[in-house]
Formats: sequence, C-alpha cells, structure tokens
Amino acid sequence: MIREINRSDFPDCVQVIRDSFMTVADEFGFTAENAPAFTAFATDEAKLLHWLNDQHRPMYGYYEKNKLVGYYNLLVQANGECELGSLCVLPGYRHSGIGNELLNDALAKAKTLGCHVMKLSIVEENTILRNWYEGNGFIHTGTKKFDFFPFTCGYLEKGIV
Repeated sequence: MIREINRSDFPDCVQVIRDSFMTVADEFGFTAENAPAFTAFATDEAKLLHWLNDQHRPMYGYYEKNKLVGYYNLLVQANGECELGSLCVLPGYRHSGIGNELLNDALAKAKTLGCHVMKLSIVEENTILRNWYEGNGFIHTGTKKFDFFPFTCGYLEKGIV
C-alpha cells in the first residue's frame, strides 16, 4: 500500500532511504568521505523537513504489513515539470514489483498535480538502474560531472500523458 508520508514517518523514511542507497554506495565505492553529499550519507530528518516545509515536496511510502519498505518524493515546479526524488526500495524487498508500483504512483500523482514532464537524476555508472528507467519510458538527456561526487550524474525524463 502506498500512502502519503507525514512528519511522524520521518525516522523510518531516513532509514529506508539510507539503507536503500547504501547498496549503491557499496557497489561503487562511495563513502561519507569521498561522497558526503550522496543520498546514503546526506539524508536526515532535517533534510526531509526542508523538502516538506521549504520545497513543499509531497512524499510517499510503500508499506508492506505496516512496515515502510519504499519511498519517493516529488518536487513540483511552476513550469509543469517535476523532479522525482529518492525513489528507493529496501534491498530485501527489491525485484517484487514495488519499484514499478512506486514509479507508476509517482507518475499518476505528478499528473494530478499538473505536471507534464518528470525528470530525475541517477548515478550514471549504475547502468542497471538507467536501463530500468529507460525500460519504463524515460529518455536519457545528458550527464554532468560535479567535483563533489566521485561519479557522473545522469539525467532522464519522461513525458506524462
């Protein structure tokens, strides 16, 4: 079941986000020292509070038997675009369709919020994730290398119809 996240859910959200993104950090050798701004290391309750209060990002969680196992947020912009943020599923719950359910829910929610394009960013070197998004209709639009990340950021987008 997918439901909107509220403030009391933040501790569970932080844990799900960190645990989920840590598998990427481990796979690609990211650490708090070489990638302190990476999601696995930079997400805390203060960041979620900023997303909620300052950026007005709606947040949603996937619950299985009352346990939060997946998460995403949306940054809705005035130009009809939105950014999908931190879509993740706990490692033990992957490959069961939860990611697809979260993505489809995000697209549906974005449409109801008036968005016509969804954008997102990934670790470009994570070809499995890139292929998953492309298999779900996203188009790769470019890359950018930042000095503060030991990886390249890849950008994808999809029209919402």
